[in-house]
Amino acid sequence: MNLFFQFMKRNYKILLVVLGLSLSLWGFMPKKVTDPDKDKLLLELLAFVIEKGHYNPATIDDTFSKGVYKSYLNALDPSKRFFLQSDMDEFSKYELLLDDEIREKDLTFFDLTYTRLKKRMDESKAFYKDFLAQPIDYTVNETFNTDYEKMAYSKNTEELKERWRKQLKLATLSSLTDRLKLQENKAKGIKEEIIDENAEDPTAGDVVKTENAKATKAKEADEKPKTYEELEKATRESTKKSLDEYFTVIGDLNRNDWFSVFVNTIAERFDPHTSYFAPEEKERFDVSMSGKLEGIGARLQKKNDFTEITELISGGPAWRGKELEQGDVVLKVAQGAKEAVDVVGIRLDDVVKKIKGPKGTEVRLTVKKVDGSIKIISIIRDIVEIEETYAKSSIVEKNGVKYGIIYLPKFYIDFENQDSRDAGKDMAIEVERLKKEGVSGIIVDVRDNGGGSLKTVVDIAGLFITEGPIVQVKSAGKKQEVLYDHDKKIEWDGPLVVMVNSFSASASEILAAAIQDYKRGVIIGSKQTYGKGTVQNVIDLNQFVRGTTLGDLGALKTTTQKFYRIDGGSTQLKGVSSDVAMPDRYMYLKMGERDIDNAMPWDKIEPAPYTTWNNSNFEGAIAHSKSRMEQNKQLQLIEENAKWIDDRNKEYTFSLKMDDYRAQQASIEAIAKKYKVISKYQNNLKFKSLPYEEVAMKTDSTLKEKRERWHESLAKDVYVEEAVNVLDDLKNTSSKGASTKLKKDKTIKS
Repeated sequence: MNLFFQFMKRNYKILLVVLGLSLSLWGFMPKKVTDPDKDKLLLELLAFVIEKGHYNPATIDDTFSKGVYKSYLNALDPSKRFFLQSDMDEFSKYELLLDDEIREKDLTFFDLTYTRLKKRMDESKAFYKDFLAQPIDYTVNETFNTDYEKMAYSKNTEELKERWRKQLKLATLSSLTDRLKLQENKAKGIKEEIIDENAEDPTAGDVVKTENAKATKAKEADEKPKTYEELEKATRESTKKSLDEYFTVIGDLNRNDWFSVFVNTIAERFDPHTSYFAPEEKERFDVSMSGKLEGIGARLQKKNDFTEITELISGGPAWRGKELEQGDVVLKVAQGAKEAVDVVGIRLDDVVKKIKGPKGTEVRLTVKKVDGSIKIISIIRDIVEIEETYAKSSIVEKNGVKYGIIYLPKFYIDFENQDSRDAGKDMAIEVERLKKEGVSGIIVDVRDNGGGSLKTVVDIAGLFITEGPIVQVKSAGKKQEVLYDHDKKIEWDGPLVVMVNSFSASASEILAAAIQDYKRGVIIGSKQTYGKGTVQNVIDLNQFVRGTTLGDLGALKTTTQKFYRIDGGSTQLKGVSSDVAMPDRYMYLKMGERDIDNAMPWDKIEPAPYTTWNNSNFEGAIAHSKSRMEQNKQLQLIEENAKWIDDRNKEYTFSLKMDDYRAQQASIEAIAKKYKVISKYQNNLKFKSLPYEEVAMKTDSTLKEKRERWHESLAKDVYVEEAVNVLDDLKNTSSKGASTKLKKDKTIKS
């Protein structure tokens, strides 16, 4: 997860550390550096900056070396379909030497693995092409185990070919079974999805990625019945096409890309959230944080040698121009009146670089339209806001009473422009809009929100309390700093619910913890949140080497601090426990911070002085909710489904014999039918957009479609339903304005 807080902008102590690093390194920076020297310098910078700036840096020793060795090789070949055991034997002599190589800036291990991986990948192309060239016999009684973690490396090339054969056979068998079932159902007049959404794809994580099953079914539903031979051939062809595209993407990766993988593996051994950003990754990171970029507003995808337009961002210049369309293939790119450059066959990142550019500049795209015609399209670049990044709200009605729900996907901010929109400002606007609509309670939905800016979470928490501490931040060896909401104004003093799940992390956990500690609102969701209680700073590595011909070195995101609740407890590992814990489909799977081997430990510091909210029915609302959940059949079914998913996740062996495989899948589908009703649930609540959006949707069909899909999703959401029920309980038994009367006897002091 990219969970971080760019705290450096507001923390002078971190700035002093960076300044000190700059002065320490400045004396021995070369003026001209070749690529190998650049890589060595990057290793030196990485180790030096982390060791000096990390909250609790790991010792670079043999234990560290073993961790890097294991993680790096797993990152290169997770499915063990490229390297041979002889390669691993050769690599193994470096298992305890990587700490020495890092200190000595020795690239021997990287060069060896990089060269060998390229060689093995080139060899493997023949494996799938040969196998998929002939019909596959699915009558042989054999199986394949997909537990790659426990799987040994192949002893020789013949054994590796056999592994590829079985992996490909399983992938094609899965796809062919779907095609056959679809055709059989069509003959019987059955019109339904046959893919079990609960079943795990047996080839997930492999390089074998067959075409989208739903798209295939929709296409084939209108075709005439095919013979088994025709379906079998079509399956092989689609699998080959997917692999061709995969190897095209892999082939576009250069040495710098693979070196970034190596450097990142080293960084992440210090802790799960310390990582290296190559220049392109840093740019994407900035876009994800600010929610905006300068360009044409189009998403691109590489398909073999071609770059295809996959989506136009609503409101962007390409969308406004109405000439560029989804499915168009970009053939050439020209900067204004300059000569067009052919982009067929070049890296996707390089195509993106040519298309993006400063606001107000012109780019001309030569595209092949879906109908085959060639067209030159001129677009003036502009600021593009990615709408999915930003907070959005909706009105929900229950028994004639209005409530508001605000969905916050991340705690976004533009650090380069203080006047730009950010999550704190936008949340205040959404709260004000909901107040004008006369809502009786507000739900803040931070499910799946991985975090973001520390400043914005303090601002957002401050919307719901008069004033006081929000979070504590501690640097290594220093006393904790308490971050306060100093604004006595309260934007919303009515009933409040915060919705979380196991993917709510970092800033989301700060918000939930503050609301919970103040007893300001009820936390509803998964048993506990993700459990990330650390603060990261993004450090531009180029500041250390100005005056050289290195090019862009990228940036380092490193853990510099830990944050703590105002009650003194850390959210690290433990996360935030919901006041109302509701079952979800992933509740038994291991996917939190506590499940990562090198995660930082939980601890506790002194609490900050704060005063709890005066809400007499707070405990009663929680008790009523728990009582309702015990009777809720939908939640009972979700928990039962979660246990089944956990059991299915532990199954690795699949039959490669058609009859046995279909019988196995039929058994799974029979059980899965019981859980299909989960996705069809209706909560009978009515959702509608706010007036300003309803006006905008009259001219923006894309926005209209997005909001309609969101409302359809909310109408099927049992968790939102319970959140509204809790608001109802809080509203019915609380006195308006009680929130402004704080009791002195409930003050908690350090």
